Amino acid sequence: MLADLHNHTCLSPCGSLELSPRRLLELGSARGLKLMALTDHNSSLNCPAFAKLSSQYGIIPIFGMEATTSEEVHVLCLFTNLEASMAFSEYAYSILTPFLNNPEKTGDQVYVDEDDNIEGEVEYYLVNPLDLSIDNIGEKVSEYGGIVIPAHVDRPAFSMTSQLGVVVEGPWTALECVRIPPLLYQNTSLNSFGFPPLLNQNTPLNTFGFPLTTSSDAHYPEHVARRPFELDVSAEELLPVGKAEADMEALKKALERRPKGQGVLCR
Repeated sequence: MLADLHNHTCLSPCGSLELSPRRLLELGSARGLKLMALTDHNSSLNCPAFAKLSSQYGIIPIFGMEATTSEEVHVLCLFTNLEASMAFSEYAYSILTPFLNNPEKTGDQVYVDEDDNIEGEVEYYLVNPLDLSIDNIGEKVSEYGGIVIPAHVDRPAFSMTSQLGVVVEGPWTALECVRIPPLLYQNTSLNSFGFPPLLNQNTPLNTFGFPLTTSSDAHYPEHVARRPFELDVSAEELLPVGKAEADMEALKKALERRPKGQGVLCR
């Protein structure tokens, strides 16, 4: 099936107010997606509407957020259970840097119901970092029953490589890339200061054999389904008959079958 595990809605201040959960699902379905995750910045508040609407569009929903660690690394935190996602969202907000959002300068942060009616607006700026490090986020998300996928590891901003210089090992279910070209390479060189050299488009990234995905990272309607990936799993395996939510173990096994390599040039 065609999947996309990184999408934003009108809750993310850098996203479009036009991109409600309903609009996201409508566009995703029309463009061939069968599995979608809603991952607004540091919050799952639009996931209830996403859950209510997903079956109307033939989409299997995954819930969660794009969390920002204390190092300002973006990490996808994904759940098959809505209640678990909402509980982790509440926890994340409690450790979010308490900087008030200014909608006129940084954008609106609204959450809506299934009919696109605004239910509320988030007070703190959601793009700010959480008081949670890259070393601890995987374990914390696991406590709530979720999985973690570091986001856009090949991007020059808000990624492992931009903030840390390299992809670091951890309890990652996969790594998300903007692009996955078929070049394998191991990058172990350090500069005179003992750090990896600054990255550019020709810098190879060591991905430690983790499965690799792409994503649309949709913030606007035109972004939806621009970079999906194929997942080797049937709808019946992922969402068995009679079940109300996707099977997390089936999702993890399907992600494990994604392409992987010891050092893939993702840039």
